[in-house]
Amino acid sequence: MKKILLLLVLAFALLPACKNNEQNENAENPETMNSSDQDIQKRIEGYAHFPLTSDLSALSENQKKMLAKMIEAARYMDTLFIWQAYGDPKELFSMDVSPDMMEYIRINYGPWDRLRGNEAFVAGVGPKPAGANFYPRDMSKEEFEAADLPDKRSQYTLIRRGENGKLISIWYHERWRDLLSKSAKLLEEAAILAESQAFRKYLLLRSEALLSDDFIPSDRAWLLMDDNLLDLVIGPIETYEDELFGYKAAYEAYVLIKDKEWSKRLQKFASYLPYLQKALPVADEYKQEEPGTSAQLNAYDAVFYAGNSNAGSKTIAINLPNDEGLQQEIGSRRLQLKNAMKAKFDKILLPIADVIIEPSQRGNINFDAFFGNTMFHEVAHGLGIKNVLDGSSTVRNALRDLASAIEEGKADILGIYMITKLKEDKGELADVSLESYYTTFLASIFRSIRFGSSSAHGKANLIRFNFFKEMGAFVKDKNGFYKVDMEKFKDAIDALSARILTLQGDGNYEAVKSFVEQYGQMGDELKKDLERINKAGIPIDIVFDQGKEVLGL
Repeated sequence: MKKILLLLVLAFALLPACKNNEQNENAENPETMNSSDQDIQKRIEGYAHFPLTSDLSALSENQKKMLAKMIEAARYMDTLFIWQAYGDPKELFSMDVSPDMMEYIRINYGPWDRLRGNEAFVAGVGPKPAGANFYPRDMSKEEFEAADLPDKRSQYTLIRRGENGKLISIWYHERWRDLLSKSAKLLEEAAILAESQAFRKYLLLRSEALLSDDFIPSDRAWLLMDDNLLDLVIGPIETYEDELFGYKAAYEAYVLIKDKEWSKRLQKFASYLPYLQKALPVADEYKQEEPGTSAQLNAYDAVFYAGNSNAGSKTIAINLPNDEGLQQEIGSRRLQLKNAMKAKFDKILLPIADVIIEPSQRGNINFDAFFGNTMFHEVAHGLGIKNVLDGSSTVRNALRDLASAIEEGKADILGIYMITKLKEDKGELADVSLESYYTTFLASIFRSIRFGSSSAHGKANLIRFNFFKEMGAFVKDKNGFYKVDMEKFKDAIDALSARILTLQGDGNYEAVKSFVEQYGQMGDELKKDLERINKAGIPIDIVFDQGKEVLGL
């Protein structure tokens, strides 16, 4: 059994390398669909390769050893995530398919195309369940709601059927104790080598958390440490994969090296959070919560991704922890993954701008604006409101499967709102013009819409595109190029910020559903624009060449 588990973990070592919603309504019947090898090859070519490397010369020998152990611990998140997204990894990797098909299965962590609305590309697998493998496939929402089941809404329990056919809950740490014990042991070994006492404490607490599903102590320790050059995010974290309810967290990992120079430049912006919260363009009751003031803003080189973060589209910035209590008590940490961000800018965003942005505004597209927009997106997760106004629940629980898309939409729009306020009211960010931020923001909408309306990030960008179009924030000329209208763009930022914050604070699921249905549709004109981008051969996302060998460890 140990050999089998090791092989499953090592399978993802050969990988070249925000998370989905309902099935793609435009896809053919996935029950009978079987993509040809030629089609699969084209899909693979839609991902640009990028090596995850960093300058290790400043690391001590112990730090290099730590880095290797953290990568080994992270690899177990690959196998755990396959269990959650698909099921038995042995079954997945024993499919009788071509080498190209197997590579695409690895990129997607399953036989469903994450950037095509979870369309099945392997014949016979059937449609992807909205609840992935977190729940029984034959379970209805009504059965779940009616079940008198302890911890059924916990982020860290699986729902299964017992011998009598009734629903039962199983803690993650009980179901996958063997795999988690191996990962936890590697974290303990890394902790022994740690030069930062705060990082050592975090690694030890995180090791314990993997075996107990009690992540609050380790999250608190992670928030409070600030002297670590290396960093590790690991465990069940985001709930994007659960498209049935949005309750269940999926395993993932990032192994990171801090860029001290860039991080120093970012730190001052955290002090503006209380001011920015009070300045939000919404009624006072929707901004009465106070954001934690101990927030950290840092830039990193990512050197390893695993699990949910490595499936399909790749994350380029992180805002954690997700626990609302810790966010209000302490704040959150915003991690900008600078090397991955630069890869997406160079290989995807700049080529998109050449196809879609009016020539006179293309010069506004630059990496500093892209970095700033991405960074303030993460900062914005800490603003707004975390609990519905009537005090009945958190926003996340009230909005269930729609919570992720509306939260990503909030972060996007409040991010650019914050940039505007800091430039105009505080004189910050003077090195980059507001025109650059806005034009880069518009081009980025097209980049993220390509993730599909089934992705939380893709859906959020689609909503913003349609809302901005309705308000005249951009115009499209006879040649099909888009141009920002600066004043109307500002108006649209304020209006959409107020709309989303109000929807979150009210916690009205049906109102949010109506909003998403109204603005979350892709019109024929936008489809044609995306076809132009695709025909230009621009990659849709990236896959990573990564691991100890790539780093020379």
